[in-house]
Amino acid sequence: MPALRSRTIFISHAWQYSQHYWSLVNWFNVESNFLWRNCSVPSHNALPDKTVAGLKLGMTRQISPAQVVIVLGGMYAAHSGWIEYEINEAIRMNKIIIGVTPWGQQRTPTVVQNASICPLVGWNRSSIVSAVRRYS
Repeated sequence: MPALRSRTIFISHAWQYSQHYWSLVNWFNVESNFLWRNCSVPSHNALPDKTVAGLKLGMTRQISPAQVVIVLGGMYAAHSGWIEYEINEAIRMNKIIIGVTPWGQQRTPTVVQNASICPLVGWNRSSIVSAVRRYS
């Protein structure tokens, strides 16, 4: 059997909706034959420099090693300058972006749709893991 390939993933998310972030982390952790390293910035491990310039630099540093950037496409993403910054940085660095539609979401921001390398992925573990495996 070939060796497992580890993936380095940055999960773009709004802190006020961190339950989506934690679901993804859990799904990746429990998925069999799936190795990954988390480059994200969760609320419990915030970046130390709280200035706009410092936060941008920190986000860029976190995205840089990622092979894949997963963007949770809740409508809050349409109004978040930080999620838009993360998407733009991922595009600038030629990262693979996978857009995910959160459970029950009827609409997804255009910025997420346009950035995703594939059609938006539905909110379930197998679909998201499959997309990461396929596109990275």
